[in-house]
Amino acid sequence: MTRSPDDRSGLDPARRPAKRRSPLRRLFRLVCVLCLVAGCGMIWDGWHFLQTPAATPGRDVVITIEPGSTLAEVAALLEREGVVSDAFRFQLLARVRGMGGRLQAGRFLVKSGWLPQKILDWLVSGQAVLRRVTVREGLPWWDVGRVLEQAGLCRAEDFNTVIHDAGFLRHWGIPFDSAEGFLYPETYFMPQPRVMDLEAARAAAGRMVDTFWRKAGELWPEGRPDTATLRRVLTLASIVERETAVPAERPRVAGVYVNRLKKHMLLQADPTVIYGLGPDFKGPLLTRHLQDDGNAYNTYRAAGLPPGPICSPGLPSLRAALSPELHEYLYFVANGRDGGHVFSATLSEHNRAVREYRQVMRDRN
Repeated sequence: MTRSPDDRSGLDPARRPAKRRSPLRRLFRLVCVLCLVAGCGMIWDGWHFLQTPAATPGRDVVITIEPGSTLAEVAALLEREGVVSDAFRFQLLARVRGMGGRLQAGRFLVKSGWLPQKILDWLVSGQAVLRRVTVREGLPWWDVGRVLEQAGLCRAEDFNTVIHDAGFLRHWGIPFDSAEGFLYPETYFMPQPRVMDLEAARAAAGRMVDTFWRKAGELWPEGRPDTATLRRVLTLASIVERETAVPAERPRVAGVYVNRLKKHMLLQADPTVIYGLGPDFKGPLLTRHLQDDGNAYNTYRAAGLPPGPICSPGLPSLRAALSPELHEYLYFVANGRDGGHVFSATLSEHNRAVREYRQVMRDRN
């Protein structure tokens, strides 16, 4: 009988030592496992990036892409503004989709609550180029409507309809009969509508009211105030906004009106009378205007605050109305020099300041 080599060696096959696995083979298997794990991790990470917005709920963000901007620069801008969570992954997405070189230059309104793919599509389509419009502090609603119409965003008459519409006011939590006071003064970038209709006016007005609630939210960290408080603060702030353009004076002006209210004195604020005369009033303000009992905003005849705000105030005036300066002043008049005012605690002091103001104006003329 022929013996196998193991038989010839005299070794029992069951007792032969096991062959050692090659270290290179084990290393290769380990590398394969690690690559598989890493690949799965990258796939999950990429899926998570594509399916998760940068913020929830999102907010409106204006992105300006300068001509000649690279994909890396745009991606870094988006991450810096909180529109995407990761600039590198956004670049990969754009390259994989073959859209890295197709980003449009201009101003775009995007939302941080959008998914990365929608943001990429939006920036490539070039359809979201915005119109810039600045609404300054202290404008009554009819002037705001004119500004928006001149910017090509809506018709003033449609704006008038929208800001007095009960459904619009209810939607935005405005407990008054108009949105006066809630049309926040700001520089906006809004998409130009295809049609100048009520929807265009509703979009523009809604954007302004939404900005008001977001900005004013920091003044009421514990939640929105009740209707009476909101009306009082907004109305006082709007008067302060119209009375002085000097930031340092706003709390002092607010203090004057608070003192007059406490003493049951008439406010005698010219801006409220002018507001009550409506959009067609061109001035000057005459004695007969101050004696008009039919003007509900005539604070020379009606006691207390007027029925509502007379313009949309900025944040500094709102802060002044919430925290008026404590003093004894009851009067103020322009100094005729630098846009500021002279404040007085007594009528005699005030009359003297008025005479000085008139003399300054005579000397100037």
